[in-house]
Amino acid sequence: MLKSSQMRKKMKERIRYLLLLSAVFLTAAAGAQTKLNGKVIDSRTRLPIAYASISLKGSTNGSVTKEDGSFEIVTYKALPATLIVQNVGYERREVEVRELPVTIELTETSQALQEVVVIGYGTQKKSDITGSISTLPAQALKQPISSFDRALQGVVAGVQVTSVAGQPGAAVSIRIRGGNSINGSNEPLYVIDGFPVYNSNSDADAGVTTGPNINALSTLNPADIESIDILKDASATAIYGSRGANGVVIITTKKGKAGQHSFTYDGYYGVQDVVRTIPLLNAQQWALLKNDARLDSGKQPAFTQTQIDSLGQPGVGTDWQRAAFRTAPIQSHNLSFTGGDDKTRFAVSGNYFKQDGVLANTDFERYSFRINMDRTFTSKFKLGTNLTGSKTKAQVAPAGVVGNLLQMPPTVPLYDATGSYTLRSIYDTPLGNPIATLNRQLNETVSYRGFGNAYGEYQLAEGLTARISAGIDALVTKQNRYLPSTLYEGASYNGLGSIGTKFAIGWLNENTLSYRKSLGANHQLDAVVGYTQQTSTTENTVASASNFVTDAFQHNNLGAGTTLQTPSSNAFSWALQSFLGRVNYTFRNKYHFTVSARADGSSRLGKNHKWGYFPSAAFSWNVNREEFIKALPQISNLKFRVSAGVTGNQEITPYSSLAQESYYSYIIGNTLVAGYAPSGVANPDLKWESTSQYDAGIDLGLLKNRISITLDAYYKVTRDLLLNVPLPYTTGYSSALQNFGKAENKGIELSLNTVNFEGKFNWTSAFVFSANRNKVLSLGPGVTSIISDPSLARVGEALGSFYVYKTNGIFQLTDDVASLPRLSAKDKAGSQRYVDVNGDGTITQANDRVIVGNAQPKFIVGLTNTFNYKNFDLTFLFQGQYGNKVYNVNKANLELGTGYIGASTTMLDRWTPTNPSNTIHRAIEEPAIVISDRFIEDGSYLRLKNISLGYSLPSSLTSLLKVKQVRFYVSGQNLATWTNYTGYDPEVSSNGQSSLTPGVDNAVYPNSKTVLGGLTVTF
Repeated sequence: MLKSSQMRKKMKERIRYLLLLSAVFLTAAAGAQTKLNGKVIDSRTRLPIAYASISLKGSTNGSVTKEDGSFEIVTYKALPATLIVQNVGYERREVEVRELPVTIELTETSQALQEVVVIGYGTQKKSDITGSISTLPAQALKQPISSFDRALQGVVAGVQVTSVAGQPGAAVSIRIRGGNSINGSNEPLYVIDGFPVYNSNSDADAGVTTGPNINALSTLNPADIESIDILKDASATAIYGSRGANGVVIITTKKGKAGQHSFTYDGYYGVQDVVRTIPLLNAQQWALLKNDARLDSGKQPAFTQTQIDSLGQPGVGTDWQRAAFRTAPIQSHNLSFTGGDDKTRFAVSGNYFKQDGVLANTDFERYSFRINMDRTFTSKFKLGTNLTGSKTKAQVAPAGVVGNLLQMPPTVPLYDATGSYTLRSIYDTPLGNPIATLNRQLNETVSYRGFGNAYGEYQLAEGLTARISAGIDALVTKQNRYLPSTLYEGASYNGLGSIGTKFAIGWLNENTLSYRKSLGANHQLDAVVGYTQQTSTTENTVASASNFVTDAFQHNNLGAGTTLQTPSSNAFSWALQSFLGRVNYTFRNKYHFTVSARADGSSRLGKNHKWGYFPSAAFSWNVNREEFIKALPQISNLKFRVSAGVTGNQEITPYSSLAQESYYSYIIGNTLVAGYAPSGVANPDLKWESTSQYDAGIDLGLLKNRISITLDAYYKVTRDLLLNVPLPYTTGYSSALQNFGKAENKGIELSLNTVNFEGKFNWTSAFVFSANRNKVLSLGPGVTSIISDPSLARVGEALGSFYVYKTNGIFQLTDDVASLPRLSAKDKAGSQRYVDVNGDGTITQANDRVIVGNAQPKFIVGLTNTFNYKNFDLTFLFQGQYGNKVYNVNKANLELGTGYIGASTTMLDRWTPTNPSNTIHRAIEEPAIVISDRFIEDGSYLRLKNISLGYSLPSSLTSLLKVKQVRFYVSGQNLATWTNYTGYDPEVSSNGQSSLTPGVDNAVYPNSKTVLGGLTVTF
């Protein structure tokens, strides 16, 4: 018993000893513990990243960030320590920690970048978006294009892109969800790295050259662009207020990434040919037509049978199209260097682009340089800049030269007996030699552009950031034109030289406060307020002289011209001040609310309406995050969106609201007297065109997003249209710009993306479909239509409707022509018949014209397929539109059948007593075009817009070569077009960006098809 008691006592002493020893050990150990703590944030948005994985390198210790991005790891290892940070959608980072707490920035991977959309004055993840926003696929910018806006064609729903001309560097016309205005602009606003830019065809036009205008946006190198986001509904665009009605295109250029240094060369070289030529009569066929026309007028034939026979010999006659069109080279070379560290990121690039035109002696050339840099000085302070400089130079096809190619008779020789160019046609219409015009006329546009901005950001408090930016856009254009005395068009002047300069400079200042905060687990707030100011000044001068002793100096010595033309100059400026605000609120990551407003004060508007106010609101519901949807595994994403808002349009000529005076000169008593007189009436009530837009959309993802669908329906009404309203003659003015009228656009948009195969062989597809219906609702009191032949704007009809005579066959020998409705008293058998619409027995312009369609397509489509197998990649894009009409002016001229100008091969089936055609009238010396439905053609088409095949060297080989990537590729553009249109190309617009008279093909420079090969190397 005693022994047992002693044993228990010893045991208790041992336990006390062990407990004491453990306490000492634990106390010592606790003293060696280190708590690694900090925060993980998104490098772009500065928002905390929840659930990121944090691990201590060389140990099993780790943690996961909380909702606010914070973390804590307990370790016995002393500093410095290395943390490994990972999260889905972000690049893995290893960070050496020397001080605590630490803030770790993660950069999104390229795939995640596609899930982030740039919106006005900020960014949002696609899952949080409430408005209608589309992102341009990255591969679209890899096409050989002179300007980035051409890349939008066929790949973005709701966006219609029309090439104004095939001239290298020429402008394009873009409509987002239809055209809202009649006299104002319908082009979207472009925001380039935060700098708003409006693109007009006149931006790079000093008023000297003729032919297609050069696109001012071609000064920006497409290879410099990281992403393009298109804002389409009012919720997305209202933050841009008075300039958001036509949509907004946001361009973000490439930036450097921390720890990713790369040097890349990308270059290609190819050849181009005209898409097609127009079938014309050869010399013998034309001579027979000429004789028929003269005989119809009671004249003697122009050609004897012997001459006609000789014209049928091989090689006799001139094929003017063959003489003008050529196989032309195209090339581009781009160098870029990007990289950085945790503090500084940079991207530097240089580009050379040269595109020779398929018409002789036409081209476009660009040199450009860009540098983007961001510097993080502290965790709160950051500076950055984006700068670009470029020079473009274009030799432009003179206006009318394509028409002369078609209309020059094939019996006229290219060269005369001395070997010089033939001066002009010897027949009734005096056309100049178009080949001489192309090769000898100087018609040159040279532009220099400096563009850039700088910003500073400072974090005032957690989630609250102040940003100040300032930018400048300077565009200098010089145009040179010289018509030598050896050309028909210059002979009467004995040489004519002209020089024009346009200097446009704009500056921008933006000041914003943004606030991002997670309020507990269920509430997220993202707000921005700001004040901006922008102004622009443009100056333009033109000088000309003629009657030169020699053509040797061209435009370089205007003082040598003994006849000075009247010089001209002009200057104008405008300014815009704005207050803006937006709030995005998210509840439980399911319900998203957006409200925004902007107040704009513009110098362009009347003094009683300088300020306009543009609000919007939107809501979206992520249904897929609801519990009842989680039971449907087939649905991986489902979101409903609704939005409404008001945007404006201020794009009218400055000073339009003010009374204006113009210069006039008169001869009084053999003396030239000059003075000024009123030419424009003041309108202090002139205000914005305002567009109210309503949008409803659905985003649906199926089968783990292997099928993604976006469907939108919208309705827009534009009020207070800016129209030139006729005034009573007693006022002394013909018209005044006033706010009258209303128009609507409504439509649907569909985007369908599918992953068809996934694995060693990958196949993805992207399909876009858009249908828009436009209608004029009002044109003001007592006005039902505005006519601009052959188009009109009429209440109840679409803009750009064609208003023409309707044909009714051909008068035949059996018809009593005198008793039938006819256009002219001279009409007889073989003349064109027209429909007597009102049944009064006569054909008149006032009563017998009808609408036969309009230039707006019923729908536009695009289909992109991308295939990847091992190291090969293949992409092709089909693009097209259906239901639009085109007025083919070329056809109207070539079917006159006068024998004055060249003619279409359709005239081979012309009416004769032995060939009673009911479609083609007889040969007749009547040179006036009668615009009828015969020349209003179906402009529908489907085109293989782009196809590209590439091969990338395997990593085993690139590692031996010590390079990151090597890719070879071949590509083709516009290789095939399916259409019933008989002109060069159905994608055409002689009148540029006009909404009243679109869809007119009047001797437009035709588009080209291209085949090229290229190489991309990244070190």
